[in-house]
Amino acid sequence: MNNPGTDLRLDWFQNVRINTPAVERRAATLPARRSLKKDHQAAWLLNAVRCIDLTTLAGDDTPDRVARLCAKARQPIGADLLQAMGVSGLTTGAVCVYPTMVAPAKRALGNSGIPVASVATGFPAGLMPLDLRLAEIRYAVDQGADEIDIVITRAHVLRGNWTALYDELRAMREACGAARMKAILATGDLKSLENVARASHVAMQAGSDWIKTSTGKEGVNATLPVSLVMVRTIRDFHARTGIKVGFKPAGGLRTARDAINWQVLMAEELGRDWLTPNLFRIGASSLLGDIERQISHHVTGRYAASHRQALA
Repeated sequence: MNNPGTDLRLDWFQNVRINTPAVERRAATLPARRSLKKDHQAAWLLNAVRCIDLTTLAGDDTPDRVARLCAKARQPIGADLLQAMGVSGLTTGAVCVYPTMVAPAKRALGNSGIPVASVATGFPAGLMPLDLRLAEIRYAVDQGADEIDIVITRAHVLRGNWTALYDELRAMREACGAARMKAILATGDLKSLENVARASHVAMQAGSDWIKTSTGKEGVNATLPVSLVMVRTIRDFHARTGIKVGFKPAGGLRTARDAINWQVLMAEELGRDWLTPNLFRIGASSLLGDIERQISHHVTGRYAASHRQALA
């Protein structure tokens, strides 16, 4: 079910203050909070796979490249490795592409049940007139997109213009229709953790189904301290409304260790309910290759050659 949102409630976040050193200390302890070995580690890595938004957002994307990516989404880990582990039916959480690549992705995925996510609203900068950004959302939805990853106007956050940010996001939520909406906050551009927390609250109040750290194009993308602040705003929003909003780190997650660290964050701060594709996604492309490499080592005792694990 989509997040219906709430009225804009400035009193929920306007006076928030964040102890940055404390956030950094807490984030630094997360990787050591769970010791995951052998079968347990493999299980967490397989769960990460089903939460990946397998992504291509290159200027030279073609329908053929997208079709290859979709084939990888349908079979993200080698069939022989999954058979050895007694696992079947594993896919990635979604495929994420530009609006013009939505229709080719839908064709390639067929009846697999894998959602197609589309970036929109002038990704990655979002510096387009609002009517054009809304038109891009509607185009992606008309092409068949199941999820829309929108970008916010960073200037609204930097100026503290929360009403303008809320109104913009409500209009985007309406344009998405039945498609679920991920609000990309571009946290590397927001200057402070307080701004990250406030923008997170506004995005959820406006009806975002997930809040997402980054476009992957900023100088600083997903980090554990920023992610900690965002998931705690999700926890606060859930406590106030009973609505579960998802979280998506994107940009900078490249290793199997990263996949585990962010899952530990979700488990520790929000609970196991958030370790599902419905509430947790990882925006990634190269990450999947390292996860498959670790799975191969778990099954066979050795690392496979990279050409055996080509992403697409």
